[in-house]
Amino acid sequence: MASAATETFSNSLQSTKKRTRRGLSKNKKPARIPSEAELDVDEDSALQENNRVGIVSALEENEDRHPLVELPENIVVSIAQAEAAAAAMDENEGMDGEEMLIDTEASPEMSKKVQDAGGGTFPPLPASAQSSALRSETRRIPIPPHRMTPLKKDWVNIFVPLTEMAGLQVRMNVHRRCVEMRTSKATKETGALQKGADFVKAYALGFDVNDAIALLRMDDLYIDTFEIKDVKTLHGDHLSRAIGRIAGQDGKTKFTIENASRTRIVLAETKIHILGSFQNIKIARDAIVSLILGSPPGKVYASLRTIGARMKQRAI
Repeated sequence: MASAATETFSNSLQSTKKRTRRGLSKNKKPARIPSEAELDVDEDSALQENNRVGIVSALEENEDRHPLVELPENIVVSIAQAEAAAAAMDENEGMDGEEMLIDTEASPEMSKKVQDAGGGTFPPLPASAQSSALRSETRRIPIPPHRMTPLKKDWVNIFVPLTEMAGLQVRMNVHRRCVEMRTSKATKETGALQKGADFVKAYALGFDVNDAIALLRMDDLYIDTFEIKDVKTLHGDHLSRAIGRIAGQDGKTKFTIENASRTRIVLAETKIHILGSFQNIKIARDAIVSLILGSPPGKVYASLRTIGARMKQRAI
């Protein structure tokens, strides 16, 4: 009985496998290969759909900023249009500069139209607008303690040029130890306040009033200041000897440099102040540097004579 049941079960299993194989073979169909035209159409439709989805997403992100922008239903961005736009941009970037020049010479007809329209003529600036900047300008020049006594003695010689020549209002503040000045209605020049400040600064550095007043009368005068240690580091007796070489016996060397270079020199301990034009200051500074470095005065005199002869020839 057991063997007969086993044979019946195996026969039914084999018949079931045969039926499933026959059913699969009957229902199975061969795969169809798409043509090239159908592939191109699918690619174009996919690109259009991607472009549309990208634009829609961008507009949705900026919906708060631009609520009035609406996407048309028939918008289509093709590859050919994008390539044409890129080619046009490349052509514009590659244009020669001559094609982009603007004609600066206006024709007579155009200039006449501009004048008729009133665009080429401007009314003159009123005097109140020109003098408004001068009213609020003030300067305060500090005076060293050792120059307060000479300032009080020469105050008349300092006060008169500043008021008459420059048209400034000046006062001496004894408590603050400074000279205060400001512009007024009588001030005519724009740079008068700066010239007055330079004049007082030159006097505070040690220059004579008659020498410093040249800053008010002339435009190309400057003050150059440097120290001996800027040229060479000296200490003790070496520093004293360098100062002595610059001054000379009874100030002879200093006066010689001043006359040859047409400048004025002030020796204030280790500081040296030179008043003059740019070229003349350079000549005097080179001579002083040579003396600081140890050159004998005779050699410096010879070089100054040569430079003085050249300056006379240029003046002729």
